[in-house]
Amino acid sequence: MKTAMDLKTVELLIREGEGLSVEFKEKYTSRIDEDIVAFANTKGGMIFLGVRDDGTVLGEKLTNDLKGRINSLARNCKPGIVVHAAHVGGMVVVEVPEGAEKPYSCGCGYFRRLNGSTQKMSHEEVRIMFRENDPMPFEERAARGFRFDDISKPKVRAFIEEAALNIGKTATADFLRSLKVAGEKAVKNVGILFFAKEVHDFLPQAQMTLLAFKGTDRVHIYDRLDVRDDLFTQFKEAMRFMERHINVRSEIRGVDRKDIYELPLEALREAVVNALMHRDYSITGTQVSVDVFDDRVEITNPGALPKGLEKKALGQGVSVRRNELIADLFARLHKVERAGTGIQRMRKAMVAAGLQEPDFEIDGFFRTVFHRSPEYSLVSAARKSGEKSGEKSGEKSGEKILRLIGGNPTITIEVLSKTVGLGHTRTEVIIGKLKGEGFLRRVGPDRGGRWELTQAGRTLLEKDNGRS
Repeated sequence: MKTAMDLKTVELLIREGEGLSVEFKEKYTSRIDEDIVAFANTKGGMIFLGVRDDGTVLGEKLTNDLKGRINSLARNCKPGIVVHAAHVGGMVVVEVPEGAEKPYSCGCGYFRRLNGSTQKMSHEEVRIMFRENDPMPFEERAARGFRFDDISKPKVRAFIEEAALNIGKTATADFLRSLKVAGEKAVKNVGILFFAKEVHDFLPQAQMTLLAFKGTDRVHIYDRLDVRDDLFTQFKEAMRFMERHINVRSEIRGVDRKDIYELPLEALREAVVNALMHRDYSITGTQVSVDVFDDRVEITNPGALPKGLEKKALGQGVSVRRNELIADLFARLHKVERAGTGIQRMRKAMVAAGLQEPDFEIDGFFRTVFHRSPEYSLVSAARKSGEKSGEKSGEKSGEKILRLIGGNPTITIEVLSKTVGLGHTRTEVIIGKLKGEGFLRRVGPDRGGRWELTQAGRTLLEKDNGRS
């Protein structure tokens, strides 16, 4: 078996730390057969004997006896696995190839790599994970015409900085190969998705559309951003967009002010990363979408669940990833938990915030729906209307207008503007916002018609009465 275990490569891998294809062990134990099976069932990898989890090299000698034990463990796996053990830099490195006869098992069962850890596979995962095993997944293919010169060194540096890696003066091509996103002569699609200068030129489907709608349907778009860049940039832009379009309140805790978003950012972050990790990039003409409505936020990615995985298994400890390498890179960026608990974390974050659990819709696409709190969302918007009116004390103008209309549905704008103490034009602007935000509606014509408070408007006034 061809090996690339020279000292330079080994030192680089140790500095990068454990990941999808690297495992550290302080010393040899017979339980490394679990790691051997896990690597064979995933993308292959290396086991470093004599290295602590933090990368400290303790050292291990490769005796003939130890080499025999390692080879015996690998041969006794089902099917048998051929590994290569070598003594490099004072430690023992066991190189395990990706298996061609998946799934593999050892005496303790079936295992696989999930980012930086070896995990036992459930019966459900054994049954489904490799049923749709593509001999050449999209993320591992090479795009025609892409060269190493098309890699953006600033993006590589940004990744290294975000992942807190210490790779010294390693050449860019060697670094990409160490992450398994490139081979000797070509860069894989996963490398293009993260590091290309112009991702869209080679993979036009690798894009994200961010939309904000006025109301609860897909009619009035008031903000839009199309992101045709690498996946890390897509992630950051999606988070900025949602932070800009959901409400936030401030609370004073001790001497510090804390901003609290109406939807927990950790839940939104998990959903965006999940969409980027699990989307089917082989489907052209599609994109990941983030849609912000008055009552909800939807995050959608192309590609339904893997074959055989049912919706009821979501968040129940079954984790099947369509793109193992993409997931590993996001884990290195510390944007996803290594345990694969994204669905559970989203649910817990929403419940902890006193909100409804997210819904998951599967119809050829996978959609996560976060329901915004009607009371919090609308009250925040109404208060903004009042604050912008220039009122410095007393009741905010937006709420005062609602209260006046509640007491006199036929009141005119002229009377409202005089009573509130605002100009005619400013009063019209605030009324327009109250109508757009769902507090108020006009029934009948401008002349002879009347105002009518919506349920949201009445709820707002009731809440204010309760506070006063």
